[in-house]
Amino acid sequence: MTKCKTFVALLLCTLVLCWGTIAEASIFHFSGTRPITLGLINGHLGGCPPSPNCVSSQSEDFHQIAPLHYNTDRTTAVAKLLDVIKSQPNSEVIKAEDGYIYSEFTSKFMGYVDDVEFYAPPEGNEIEVRSASRLGESDLGVNRQRIETIRSLFE
Repeated sequence: MTKCKTFVALLLCTLVLCWGTIAEASIFHFSGTRPITLGLINGHLGGCPPSPNCVSSQSEDFHQIAPLHYNTDRTTAVAKLLDVIKSQPNSEVIKAEDGYIYSEFTSKFMGYVDDVEFYAPPEGNEIEVRSASRLGESDLGVNRQRIETIRSLFE
């Protein structure tokens, strides 16, 4: 019986010591496959699927969301946006080059991955945005809320 109590005590101690790491990780991993349609095509981000789990500043239907605006130079705006993205929980910048940023956001509990893209064209003062869930039909407004949160921290 003492071995059992010792084992349980060690197990509990291990869980307590590792709780910070466990609490930050997703319990499940429904990441899906990274889409091949990411990136720019003739200066435009990819479109949204017919499902409601996507928003894009380049859409004209219910997926539409306003682009981000800035009043500095493009390089400064993109650097600030990168800082905002990196400050968000469960985000990872995958690619950042020539005004284009691709990042992945992973939901805390289920491990769903959303693909989030930004593009600051060389001319103008807008940053185009697209945020889409890889899996499922509905995201309960998570992608729209994410972009609005980023907007509030950026603008």
